[in-house]
Amino acid sequence: FRLATPVWHNVLKSVATQGVSFGKSNVGKGERVNVEYVSANPTGPMHVGHTRGAVFGDALASLMAYSGYDVTREYYINDAGSQIDTLAKSTMLRYREALGEAIDIPSGFYPGDYLIPVGQALKAEFGTSLLGMREAEALTLVKDRVLAAMMDLIRADLAKLNIHHDVFFSERQLHGQGGDIDITLDWLRSEGMIYQGRLEPPKGKTPDDWEDREQTLFRATDYGDDVDRPLVKSNDAYTYFAADIAYHRNKYQRGFKHMINVLGADHSGYIKRLQAAVKAVSRGEAEIDVRICQLVRLLKNGEPFKMSKRSGDLVTLADVVEEVGSDATRFMLLYRRNDAAMDFDFAVVKEQTRDNPVYYVQYAHARTFSVFRRVADEMPALDVSPEALAKAEISLLTSEADLELIKALAQWPRIVASAASAHEPHRVAFYLYELASAFHGFWAKGNQDAALRFVNANDSMLTMARLALVGAVRQVLVNGLTLLGVSAPEELS
Repeated sequence: FRLATPVWHNVLKSVATQGVSFGKSNVGKGERVNVEYVSANPTGPMHVGHTRGAVFGDALASLMAYSGYDVTREYYINDAGSQIDTLAKSTMLRYREALGEAIDIPSGFYPGDYLIPVGQALKAEFGTSLLGMREAEALTLVKDRVLAAMMDLIRADLAKLNIHHDVFFSERQLHGQGGDIDITLDWLRSEGMIYQGRLEPPKGKTPDDWEDREQTLFRATDYGDDVDRPLVKSNDAYTYFAADIAYHRNKYQRGFKHMINVLGADHSGYIKRLQAAVKAVSRGEAEIDVRICQLVRLLKNGEPFKMSKRSGDLVTLADVVEEVGSDATRFMLLYRRNDAAMDFDFAVVKEQTRDNPVYYVQYAHARTFSVFRRVADEMPALDVSPEALAKAEISLLTSEADLELIKALAQWPRIVASAASAHEPHRVAFYLYELASAFHGFWAKGNQDAALRFVNANDSMLTMARLALVGAVRQVLVNGLTLLGVSAPEELS
């Protein structure tokens, strides 16, 4: 069983008429989806450990929007808890430094130079007045200023990768008397979803959140988790999971029945508890897909690569982008499954070979432009406008090489739809590499067989048909690269 040749020719017609919409679909049927990604603690600049999740979440959000979902990109600001108190105390030291004091930064504080400008800004705003205040009062003022400064820093770092969120949700709004956590726990209690009890001693390594005492527990095992989860610590403070339940109930109440959380490798143990929480607070109406992004190892020529570390002991997102650029950073981080550990070799990323996927795909796009430049040189009288190409006699494309390239283009809509449904943007990156390979292969065949050349000065009709094919390849490459947030240059240096 095989499709007749005109069926494949219709693919080129579809690409020509649909353009940027070729591959676009309504698979999502307008369903509202909340994609939460990055959500790094606002205690400093983005480091390389956050970068993979940032790129993955952003590409996934674009992919789902292209496939007919109503997508909200959300960042959960972890601005409550002990790490924020430590951040404020670290900033207070930088404030004292700005006033001329010699400081020592204790172990456990944030040592990065990025807090120096915040200390200087506090000096400019308050002079020496913070020193005369009660410590709690001063730290409250410092906390507000440093959190705002850190979020500005994080937004600027993300912008280097052209990543922008629709919603920044502050954890602090969940806390406090009468806040979302209080309301959520009261609701859980009224629904019989929490109880007072003891947890069995865990097998193997004891987790940090286990305490051998009677406590407030969420019936997580009723919703698919391995154990019931504590909600209140021995000091009467809420656990992180209590805030997580309240936060995801907030999402559900905002109308999201489809949630995606992109988390780091150290959060794999959170999957079942988050799924249980969402199932409970939505009475089974909502679902959550937790996507774990595994670690990235930085290499150069196969050896561990230590970059400049301007931020304490961290390699920052800005360091990576400065070294190889936004395009290479995004494409390479998407050229592996998110749940597979990966090596990021700076030497490979700078190579101009097929071993460098981003170069190989962008080079294919640039080559399509070189074909049209060659036509302008060799056949200047030929009208190659989009209107003229739309009338090209594509029925002339009957060689096996022509049809194989068209068949590669025909896969694009299916690839997009399946990648969106599976929440796997790496499928798009893989496909683009395969399409680029098919195009480069056709190019090589044309150098060996005159009948397969893109430009034939003795046959303007065949040339126009081949240009229609080249234009379709260009369009699909652009569509795919755009979804991944990668540029499509007309020339490569």
